Amino acid sequence: MIDLKNIENLVGNHIAPYIYNSKQFQAGKTPIYYSGPYWDNKEIEAAIDTFLNGKWITAGEKVYKFELAFSKRFEVKHSHMVNSGSSANLVLMAALKKRFKWDDGDEIIVSPVGFATTISVLYQHRLKPVFVDIEWNTLNFDINRIEEKITSKTKGIFVSPVLGNPPDMDRLKEIADRHGLLLIGDNCDSLGTKWDGKNLTDYYIAFSNSFYPAHHISTGEGGMVCTNDDELKKLFVSLSWWGRDCYCIGSANLLSCGTCGNRFDKWLENYDGVVDHKYVFSEMGYNLKPLDLQGAIGLVQLDKFDEIESNRKTSNEVISKIFTKNIEGVQVPNVLDKAEPCWFGTPFICEESGLKHKLVEYLESNKIQTRNYFAGNILLHSGYSFLDDYRKYPEANKVLDKVFFIGAAPHYTNNVFDYIESVIKNYYKTK
Repeated sequence: MIDLKNIENLVGNHIAPYIYNSKQFQAGKTPIYYSGPYWDNKEIEAAIDTFLNGKWITAGEKVYKFELAFSKRFEVKHSHMVNSGSSANLVLMAALKKRFKWDDGDEIIVSPVGFATTISVLYQHRLKPVFVDIEWNTLNFDINRIEEKITSKTKGIFVSPVLGNPPDMDRLKEIADRHGLLLIGDNCDSLGTKWDGKNLTDYYIAFSNSFYPAHHISTGEGGMVCTNDDELKKLFVSLSWWGRDCYCIGSANLLSCGTCGNRFDKWLENYDGVVDHKYVFSEMGYNLKPLDLQGAIGLVQLDKFDEIESNRKTSNEVISKIFTKNIEGVQVPNVLDKAEPCWFGTPFICEESGLKHKLVEYLESNKIQTRNYFAGNILLHSGYSFLDDYRKYPEANKVLDKVFFIGAAPHYTNNVFDYIESVIKNYYKTK
């Protein structure tokens, strides 16, 4: 057993490369990343301690504790950790299809603009993504156009708020309820976002989360899929654990009887012998388990979430004002009255495409990292072009020309803001 004090001495006074302070940051020399893990010694010590002294390498007791703590923090009954946010989307759609007996070819309404694995998981489960063009007010899909896309095959609406900024959830819920549809959440960019004082995720039958380094909390890689539905939770576990029927976790794996009390029994309908429940497969699943040390990191990150949320909101507010005050032809997406976004990034909409490309080039040359709003219209990309005709979505087609974002990161400090402001104020002087 290695003592935690020895681990602390080994780690030393570590400063993550994404964390800025007055001694480390050098204006014009230190890159300003659009995001990164908000870690310090505590995450590193927790990970090393779990790796060296923990009972499990793969998902075990620390992952289980993280799942319980995550559920409590975000007021949901069940949380199940997997190895990425994209895997969370994969398990989410597989479970929903099974749980609600959707047929191949059933339809899910979604925005054409966003991240690739919001869309790919639909096709991979033989569901049809039905696209609704975006509005320029919020950059979310245009709610006014949703009902014209609803058919007898429509089963749900997959909501993926733009960088944490939600659409009108009251109207979405009213449409969904009237047509008997499920609201499903890709919450990977929106952890902590609220609508009308409630967690945005309260509106969803189930939702995904991502713990990639750029996201609100990070476990290195990792994701979570959540629901209040007991049957969905069972499917989440089975599908991400090879499709097996057994649901034992942690030390329950060591019990001869298992959690169910009859681990060795006649489990197979067409076989009369005794079978170990751990090797009974009720689904065709995957192996999407995280490492237990990632659960340990997640527990530390949850303790910091209030600080992370506050810092992200501050970063977005300060940076938005810097740009809109100093650059003509730049605006930020509208935030609806009931929305309280917890920002993933700070998005900007440019009146002209030339302005977007000039600003991106200028910022990158000054070590301020930028990002497109992900794929733009996903139908412009060769891997997705067969799903629909991109020309049917003229507003989405403008995204790559007019929209970009920079960070709303929790680790930005006043010296970072001051540098960004000085760069922006000098923009016209360089032209």
